[in-house]
Amino acid sequence: MTHVEIEITAELVRDLVREQHPDLADRPVRLGARGWDNQLWRLGDDLAVRLPWATGSSDALLRKEHAWLPALAPRLPLPVPVPQRLGEPSGLFPWHWLITTWVPGTPADRSPVTRGADSADRLAAFLTALHQPAPDDAPAGRDRGGPLADRAEAFARGLAAVTKRGLIDDPEAVGAVWQDALSAPPWDGPPLWLHADLHPANVLTDGGALCGVIDFGDLCAGDPAYDLSAAWLLLPEDAIAGFHAAYRRAGETDAATMRRARGWAMARVLSGILIADDDGPGGKPSWGPPARAALKRLMTAAQPGGRGNGVTNDGAGGARRGL
Repeated sequence: MTHVEIEITAELVRDLVREQHPDLADRPVRLGARGWDNQLWRLGDDLAVRLPWATGSSDALLRKEHAWLPALAPRLPLPVPVPQRLGEPSGLFPWHWLITTWVPGTPADRSPVTRGADSADRLAAFLTALHQPAPDDAPAGRDRGGPLADRAEAFARGLAAVTKRGLIDDPEAVGAVWQDALSAPPWDGPPLWLHADLHPANVLTDGGALCGVIDFGDLCAGDPAYDLSAAWLLLPEDAIAGFHAAYRRAGETDAATMRRARGWAMARVLSGILIADDDGPGGKPSWGPPARAALKRLMTAAQPGGRGNGVTNDGAGGARRGL
């Protein structure tokens, strides 16, 4: 990831708002958070300015949020940042930017979920509401929501990297979880709406319970298994089976989807461990503890008779429903 050379400051944000949305120019501005692709600056108490600061696709992701999220947000049972206005490129800042509603809470990479049962129900309700068939012109995922086989090379590179750095204890067991997911039947339903970036830094908590979901820049249509992988990343071990039991679309979730979800979770765990170990500007040390906690949950689930995952080992390298 390469960050923009422009220094994003409170003064710059005030100037942008004054230039394009002068009716909001008297609101106080203060830093909210610096994320992977964007910075978030508070604009008064109820709004925020979201500016891309990683070069690449960040500008397009913000425009996608502005185009699609306002129509989806009303049906979602958790607070989400709803785009209000789209800022245009100008001499002050050469990319699009957003003014959105502000969602209160603390990112789960700094304040993890401890109220597991409540949060499992809330996450299941959120994904049940979101996972509806998407229209034909819905955006496609960059590398999410499609077949796991498309990510096989990337997974192999990630596994080799964490193994070389000595960041995991049992690479063979990690690889076995991925291989089981690869062998699961692919998604054969219609492409569903996905958040496609549910991880601890993009989920908010309050008092140990999930209270909001942010960053819809990767919103796309595809296989719901990608989003369902978030259960292992976010929830305590004893809440994961409850999440899977509560999750509903148009009936029961099949075993193959849960197996693919577990594989996606393992791929995302490796990514989180590597990002936490990165000393560069893209490094996120706070991602390390939740990634390692998720790895432990996945390894427990992979054991014969493993619990807390909604999928149990069938003793032959596969998996079956354990709801």
